[in-house]
Amino acid sequence: MYKYYVMKNIWITGASRGIGYSTAQLFLEMGHRVIILTRNTQAVEALSTLYPETLYICTTDLLALEKSEYPDYPVDILINNAGALVNKPFGDITKDDLMNVYGTNVFGPIQLIQNLMPKFSTDVHIVNISSVGGVTGSVKFPGLSAYSSSKGAMTILTECLQAEFGDSTSWSFNCLALGAVQTEMLEEAFPGYVAPIDASAMAAYICGFALNNHRVMRGRVVEVAMSTP
Repeated sequence: MYKYYVMKNIWITGASRGIGYSTAQLFLEMGHRVIILTRNTQAVEALSTLYPETLYICTTDLLALEKSEYPDYPVDILINNAGALVNKPFGDITKDDLMNVYGTNVFGPIQLIQNLMPKFSTDVHIVNISSVGGVTGSVKFPGLSAYSSSKGAMTILTECLQAEFGDSTSWSFNCLALGAVQTEMLEEAFPGYVAPIDASAMAAYICGFALNNHRVMRGRVVEVAMSTP
């Protein structure tokens, strides 16, 4: 569909469904090499058949990254897209719920960034996918305290990483705080709600942002939402 003269090595977590899958698919259509880090390798087998030379599937559990082995490709773009959600009243949230949500949404991405730093290209762009619910001052919803607070941690982490590496490197860290997108996760959070945009539309935005926006912004948290809902 699209072809770029310079192939980028795009690393994406959580690409077995929804926004991550659509984003990986679009990057492959553009002619880039995509490294998908996922536990559910079966879900991306169709992409592997279509793009055998430019797709690498890396079995990765963000809750057990010490078991991961990474391919010998540089990291030009890293998209921390994987997410876990629990929709429960605050008093019912368990320690296991917190470990799963924070392990997937915060601790895993932190450790993954640390693990991949030796592979970062000179002008690597790290894009952390957060939520509008993780932005200070946004509308909050009952039942989503664990999820929204974990996403809030990712927005602050983005700013902290840029402050730490902004002067000594050309690395760029940015965060996209997404609003409602029609995905399985949205259905978990808001059963029956119909979002104004779908995963493929958001994927197109994410691809363009990841490829280009580090040239004009660093350490920024950008809200991307038609509704919240």
